[in-house]
Amino acid sequence: QVQVVDSGGGLVQAGGSLRLSCVASGRTFSSYAMGWFRQAPGKDREFVAAISWSAVSTIAESVLGRFTISRDIAKNTVYLQMNSLEPEDTAVYYCALSTGDWPQREAGAYVYWGQGTQVTVSS
Repeated sequence: QVQVVDSGGGLVQAGGSLRLSCVASGRTFSSYAMGWFRQAPGKDREFVAAISWSAVSTIAESVLGRFTISRDIAKNTVYLQMNSLEPEDTAVYYCALSTGDWPQREAGAYVYWGQGTQVTVSS
C-alpha cells in the first residue's frame, strides 16, 4: 500500500515564503515522478510543478521564477519551495505520485495522492 503525505502549509503574508514537503511510503517503484497540484475554492485543480526520479522538472508558467521543486531520493521526499507568495496562490496543495518517470502536467498521470495542505496568503 502506497501512502503519500503532504505537509507544510500555513498562513503567510504576501511576499513571504513556505516550503511544502511530501513523503511517499509503502510499495515503491524503481523510478517515478512526483508532482504538486493546487485547487482554489470554486476552481479546478491545476498543475504546479513536477519532478522525475532523475530530477528533470517542469514548472507551471504562473509560478515560474517563484516556486522551485526538488527531491531527496533517499528520503522518498519531494519539496516545493514557494517564494514571493501572492494572494492568488491561496489554495489546497496536493502532492501526487506517478508510476511513470516523466514529470507530467496532467493530473490523470498520477495514481497516488496526498490529503492536501492548505496554503493561505494574506494581502
